[in-house]
Amino acid sequence: MDQKTLSSANLGRLSKLPRARLISGQTLLSGLPNLGQIYQGEVKLFAKRDDCTDLAFGGNKVRQLEFYLGEAQAQNADTILITGAVQSNFVRLAAAGARKLAMDCHIQLEERVAKDDPYYRTSGNVLLDKLLGATLHSYPDGEDEAGADRNLGKIAEDLSAKGHKPYIIPLSPGHAPLGALGYVVCAEELLQQQIDADLKIDEIVVASGSGNTHAGLLFGLRALGSSIPVKGICVRRSVDEQSPRINNRCREIAELLEIDNPVSEDDIEVDDTFLAPGYGAASDDVMQAILVAARTEALMLDPTYTGKSMAGFMARASQAEEGSTLVYIHTGGTPAIFAYEPALERAFTQFSGG
Repeated sequence: MDQKTLSSANLGRLSKLPRARLISGQTLLSGLPNLGQIYQGEVKLFAKRDDCTDLAFGGNKVRQLEFYLGEAQAQNADTILITGAVQSNFVRLAAAGARKLAMDCHIQLEERVAKDDPYYRTSGNVLLDKLLGATLHSYPDGEDEAGADRNLGKIAEDLSAKGHKPYIIPLSPGHAPLGALGYVVCAEELLQQQIDADLKIDEIVVASGSGNTHAGLLFGLRALGSSIPVKGICVRRSVDEQSPRINNRCREIAELLEIDNPVSEDDIEVDDTFLAPGYGAASDDVMQAILVAARTEALMLDPTYTGKSMAGFMARASQAEEGSTLVYIHTGGTPAIFAYEPALERAFTQFSGG
């Protein structure tokens, strides 16, 4: 692929959609030489450091929020509503983005993870939600996306009756995938970094949850003429559930941008090897990946998202051909580490002797 391939003309009406600028520049594409030495230096490993986006401890959701909050601004909204798990990074960053744009934020926390310990309930992202002054609500079902959105609608109706102008960031499929556009933009950024660094990226590994990051990145690469494989590591759903979700999300992005869908079903690669024991919980392999990343490259990972995707990245590195270059998309999640202190303490003992 040559440099002239990087043309926003391939991205339809992307530049015409409202966008609130929350990121001041590119995130770094950083080498991981110490981690690479585990594989005898036979592969070159890099991390795209989206954990270092500008806003409130950073993370991939900052890119997504630029388009949601851009639309909110265009509608003259004064209050953002969002739903997510108790330790959701997305809701924390939505609250931060709202404050940055002088808006209020109402957060609905869903019961997705069966944990009652005080670390999970009060530390990490929950503490930051409160620090940012968000109004917190609860929803009892963690596997009812449509119901969670409907309940947000009821909260929005109440706010409207009180004179506010609410804007809902939806959770369930079937809505315009504005958040995915943040990773269409990221694909263009990453391809330019590949050119600037004179690299040939052979594979990209990313956490695959809601689908916005995975689908947006894959769509952007294909729309810009790149055939780099994108391996999505499942963090919430099995392969059978996640593959059609990514496929549908890519189709929705094409409709939103008013261009042909450049992604085929064969482009969609997902792996649920590290999903068990489920969302918000981590296997021994995942906990070990968290420790290895911290103690080789000082990368901070959480058990819910980035620990699982790093375990997948390390597995891919062990299988890669000699001389391959792999890129890990570090999607953030740092505050959630503090919600898992007991599990991490056990891992310290199990994998490093205390």
